Amino acid sequence: MALAQDTPTRTGENTVERNERVTAAAHRIRHHALNMGEVQGQGYVGQALGAADMFAAVYADQLRFRADDPEWAGRDRFLLSTGHYAIGHYAALAEAGIVPVEELETYGSDDSRLPMSGMSTYTPGMEISGGSLGHGLAVAVGMALGLRHQGSPARVYNFLSDGELDEGSTWEAAMGAHHHQLGKLTAMVDINALQADGKTDTVLRTEPVTEKWEAFGWYAQRVDGNDVGALLAAFDNAAAQAAAVGRPSVILCDTKVGRGVPLLEEREKAHFMRIEEHEWQLCREQLSAGFDGKAER
Repeated sequence: MALAQDTPTRTGENTVERNERVTAAAHRIRHHALNMGEVQGQGYVGQALGAADMFAAVYADQLRFRADDPEWAGRDRFLLSTGHYAIGHYAALAEAGIVPVEELETYGSDDSRLPMSGMSTYTPGMEISGGSLGHGLAVAVGMALGLRHQGSPARVYNFLSDGELDEGSTWEAAMGAHHHQLGKLTAMVDINALQADGKTDTVLRTEPVTEKWEAFGWYAQRVDGNDVGALLAAFDNAAAQAAAVGRPSVILCDTKVGRGVPLLEEREKAHFMRIEEHEWQLCREQLSAGFDGKAER
């Protein structure tokens, strides 16, 4: 189901309908991610499952875009700093109708437009090539500043990971965003407490992270990143703050790696998952069972 839109949210929709629509989009994004993961038999599937609600809240509710014209000048910009989360981003792009769902089967294959790490030169709707962590927010700051100079009403969204907060360049960019009063810039941080070298708090402790962003002059909110209602309320609050000149916003999202698939939620080595051939269908069944159970309540 494509979610292409020129304006965010849906008129005449009540809160329950809105939550259900975005929750259903997140469920489909998770299914897309599992299907792509099976193509390679491994990958950053856990992050895609954990961040699916974040991707859905942006693409199904907040972002202004045109599926048939990814380069539309009036679009909001979504920048994926964490290139290895591309599997989740591709799933969202397919859900949005920007990338054909059938093309997801080519994920990570030779000559595919969907490489394992996101590259803007290959993929429609991919604004930057994410890779060396710590660069994304700096690019977002420059993009937001440039759009303001052009008189564009577009907003800029930057997706970061908690491990990316280890990088000094991220905090330099945060300081620059406040200095330039980039009120139409919103950062989203996936706080899943895990990175390549281990648990985030043992690699480099960044807490109290909310207070740090506030000290840098940002409007900071921390929510359960797997609670669609809480996410949408946070995005609404950030949108209410948005102005040509004003405080940039950050939404800190606590998520669970592998969310929605119990088999993967409890997997010890979860940063880069290797999933056995016989487990993929079990993962899909667990995901569907969990979603159906929510619908019955």
